[in-house]
Amino acid sequence: MSHVAKSEADPIDGRSEGLEQPKAGLGEKHSSRVDVPSVELSEGVKGNDTFNAEEPPPLPPRPGRGNPLARTSSVAPAAFPTTQASSRPRLQATATTAISRPNIHTQSFQDSSRETSATSTQLSPPSKSWTGWGSIKRLKIHDGDDSASIRSYAPTLGTAGDVESLLGDVLGSEQTSGWNILSRQLEETGVQLPDASDDEEILHGFDHEFDEIDSLDPSAENEVELLNQWKSKRKHFLILSSAGKPIYSRHGDDNLISGYIGVVQTIISFYEGAGDQLKGFTAGGARFVVMAQGPLYLVAISKLGENDSQLRVQLEALYMQILSTLTLPNLTHLFSNRPSTDLRRPLQGTEPLLSALADSFTRGSAPTLFSALECLKVRKSHREMINNTLLLKRCESLLYGLVVAGGRLVSVVRPRRHSLHPSDLRLIFNMLFEAEGVKAGGGENWIPLCLPGFNKNGYLYMYVSFIDQHEEEETRATSRQDEVAVLLISANKESFYDLRQMRDDVVEELEDNGSMAIIKSAIHKGRYSATDIVPGAVLQHFIYKSRANVQFTMPSYEPYYTTLLARRRLFSLYHNLHAVVHAKNAHLKVHHCISRDAVSFAWVTPLFELYCVAGPNANRNALAQSANKVVQWARREEERIFIIGGAVGVPSS
Repeated sequence: MSHVAKSEADPIDGRSEGLEQPKAGLGEKHSSRVDVPSVELSEGVKGNDTFNAEEPPPLPPRPGRGNPLARTSSVAPAAFPTTQASSRPRLQATATTAISRPNIHTQSFQDSSRETSATSTQLSPPSKSWTGWGSIKRLKIHDGDDSASIRSYAPTLGTAGDVESLLGDVLGSEQTSGWNILSRQLEETGVQLPDASDDEEILHGFDHEFDEIDSLDPSAENEVELLNQWKSKRKHFLILSSAGKPIYSRHGDDNLISGYIGVVQTIISFYEGAGDQLKGFTAGGARFVVMAQGPLYLVAISKLGENDSQLRVQLEALYMQILSTLTLPNLTHLFSNRPSTDLRRPLQGTEPLLSALADSFTRGSAPTLFSALECLKVRKSHREMINNTLLLKRCESLLYGLVVAGGRLVSVVRPRRHSLHPSDLRLIFNMLFEAEGVKAGGGENWIPLCLPGFNKNGYLYMYVSFIDQHEEEETRATSRQDEVAVLLISANKESFYDLRQMRDDVVEELEDNGSMAIIKSAIHKGRYSATDIVPGAVLQHFIYKSRANVQFTMPSYEPYYTTLLARRRLFSLYHNLHAVVHAKNAHLKVHHCISRDAVSFAWVTPLFELYCVAGPNANRNALAQSANKVVQWARREEERIFIIGGAVGVPSS
């Protein structure tokens, strides 16, 4: 860089001593040759009449010492070697938050104090030798040994000062001198800190995201208006066959978007013809992600900032929803006999399920983003009582038995060596609590269903009963989050009456032992708040995921994220955090993101993942301590907020 590499004529320390610095480039050695100056000096002596012929001429300068005649000599000073250190500044490969000239340095000490300083762009040589920086002896491990691990130094096991050292360097709300210098430099260069201005523009009018688009008139007079409405949507999902037949679109009918379906199919076919597979591209401020699954193409178009892997998880869920209706062998058979098959007829009636699933992705779905389940928080003894009831009343044909409350799992009975995949449970919950079809069918339902995570080649049969169906209409229609359902799954399609009898026995026993009242009380109480865990906490919301149990817990959205727009902003932060810490080849353990509207960070360990969001003025110490207390609380309450293992006792078939 220009401010580091000095020119040969740069007047620096050597000029004040009457010497010029040697030309010492990187990799060059100092020369000790003095032949040229000795010859020139001898000629100078011969021409000087003041010297006596009997006196010997002056000796040439010794190597490593300066020549006193260098002040008047015309010899290039670079020919004289010197032991003085070069004035060339040494490069230091240290991180800096400076954008141009100011270099901001923050140093943390063991007593939790910090020192922030700013230096100019002209770097000075380090005061100590470089050998000290590479010495292992300078690294002091705090009482660690060979058996120590990353978990040994986790903030949850250290003091508050240690937590601040890990989490507090970039979370402070105090305007330090370094921050002030950076802010002034940003104002001079016109660079702005990350804020929500871009999100505001993207999310403008998000409240109308789920409004239905009118049908196209036979005369097509309203086509332009409808196309503008379709383009205003922030997120689209398209499903088409390899032959270009439209199968599903979240917004707009086939007559309106048939041209766009043709364009997408043409682009995909172009790449396939070249022996390549199109996975995604960006156009018009939107990200297009394409996923090929057998004879189907699934396309996600998003302006909400999600990355490709997150959109692929959502497309995979839509594909699983199709398999849950058709099974993989049936889907393959339809297109093997006739590649131009119109799949809309076999999938007729499942559009509400696909749309409910797609809308949950657009609003923000924690189970989909984190690939985990949420459980109802109850005491361990109460959950064991419910598990024992299911085991006691089970019938021979039962495969899985579940008690679900408002989309959160309460209890599960499973076969040995088998467990329900989170994606399968997400399909079930979407069917029961997001789409209206099953609930509108009455108090009990008998549904043939394929669970792709369990077996994508065949059907299972699910008996569903909503316990509150026989209560007053106004009571049971208040909220879908207050509904309690019993789900009994069997591989025998003739087991309807056996499962219904089991349902009656289970409900009766739950009423008698008080478990039903406990479940309803937990539902009525709702999710806890962040202040219930840490009184006065700066955290506004968090999501804690247990990686071993593949389950997560989170507080209520109230009071900060009750509206649709606020919830979308929250999940945009979570999507960004998740994308960074789970990026390919990423080795981050803690990632912080600071903007003018929020402070968020992700903390990932082999045991858990924690994603937190706080206000823009969150104090660094309070934020780190609150996150630490959340982790401690989650570990202490693990058997209440998570289902550990579940009830096992059903013989595996």
